[in-house]
Amino acid sequence: MQWISDHAPAINAIAGVLTLFVWLFYAQLLYNGYIRQRRARLIINRGQGKDIDSLCLISNMSAEAIFIQHIVVRIETSQEPLLLDVSDYQQSNDDGQTEYRSHQGPLSSGGYLHIGTFQALIERVAEAYDIQLDGHRPTAELTFKAIELRVIAIYGSEDRPVGARRRFLLDDDGDACSITPAQIDTQRLASRRDRRLVKQWMRNLE
Repeated sequence: MQWISDHAPAINAIAGVLTLFVWLFYAQLLYNGYIRQRRARLIINRGQGKDIDSLCLISNMSAEAIFIQHIVVRIETSQEPLLLDVSDYQQSNDDGQTEYRSHQGPLSSGGYLHIGTFQALIERVAEAYDIQLDGHRPTAELTFKAIELRVIAIYGSEDRPVGARRRFLLDDDGDACSITPAQIDTQRLASRRDRRLVKQWMRNLE
């Protein structure tokens, strides 16, 4: 007890420093949790199958709604890559009339949308580039190797766009074609460097 009394100032100083470190640790945990909650989180995946007729799904796992600006399909070929903005599309109604619709707009937290099958997306890109198809295969001396989906969006009150992308391999066995994700998860593009890339995507669409 005498030793504690003699060294009380030093013990109190050490205890104060340790308490400060504990508070800083908890403050860092709270800050990291806040940052994670504020991050835009989009997931691009396939649904209702694993082949070329499966749906392409875009889910918003962010804490808030996100505004979809552009959805871009990029097909890797044996030659040059093919890109197309598929945000807007045409659809026939019950009367046989063509309606113009868009995937642009807000997507609520926990919500999702499907932009058609991978086969339909490939057909849209091929039509835009005047490429004839035999099923999912080009009839010309061209091979489709992979398809990448890119999403450009605005999250919350942020002024700069964020992006997400995921690449799928086209595994053609000569009969059917399967869709295999090239990455485990969707790549989120939200850092300063990534946002410059997203802005470049937008300029390429102009």
